[in-house]
Amino acid sequence: MTRRRFYAPPSAFAAETVTLAADEARHLRDVLRLKSSDEVYVFDGRGKEFRCRVANVGRHEVELQIEAEVEPAKPESQLQLKLCVALLKGEKFDLVVQKATELGVSEVVPVITRYADIQLRDASDATKRVSRWQRIALEAAKQSGRAFVPEIAAPVAFDSALTADGLGVMFSQRLGNSLESVTKQPAPRAITALVGSEGGWSDEEIENARARDFHIVTLGGRILRAETAAITVTALLQHRFGDLT
Repeated sequence: MTRRRFYAPPSAFAAETVTLAADEARHLRDVLRLKSSDEVYVFDGRGKEFRCRVANVGRHEVELQIEAEVEPAKPESQLQLKLCVALLKGEKFDLVVQKATELGVSEVVPVITRYADIQLRDASDATKRVSRWQRIALEAAKQSGRAFVPEIAAPVAFDSALTADGLGVMFSQRLGNSLESVTKQPAPRAITALVGSEGGWSDEEIENARARDFHIVTLGGRILRAETAAITVTALLQHRFGDLT
């Protein structure tokens, strides 16, 4: 039987109980119409998952009795993949967050680049966008069986994205080598991948990345949309170095 999975932050866990609030409680109560003693599973977003029983269904929250810690519905990739993506218009970045989460990234970093598709109005604009992306990542983690929810960072300047966790790879439409040049490297445990906007990278950005020991990689002869490139990059790296077989 498919697990009925819910999310609760670590702060919602007590010694033997966990409390669901807000949307999670409403989904259990009003959509699934679960009752006392029904079995559910709860993950904490940090990689842990628990088998529980419904103990008390209230108007604003639901209390669950923890029975045991269990293996997550799906295992995490052994690859720690940080995906740094130029800010994109409309729902394009939403799509990248959703699909990258399904494919197993550990972190998504929005990057302010020279040719980024959008410019943030102010700090409030950035906060609202990050909050939405965090919700999307949570729902994607729940759907895909992950017990770990990727971190969605606040937008950073391009130079700040050049601190690589492990192997650094910049994907560019030009001035790069094939992906094979990277796959010949010893298998890394962590990769930082940079993906630009549809306007691409400036010469200065490419050279700055190269100076920081990033490998510059070009994907074939076709020009991909930025959101397609980000999803493709994630899948390729998880296939070569992670658990996507």
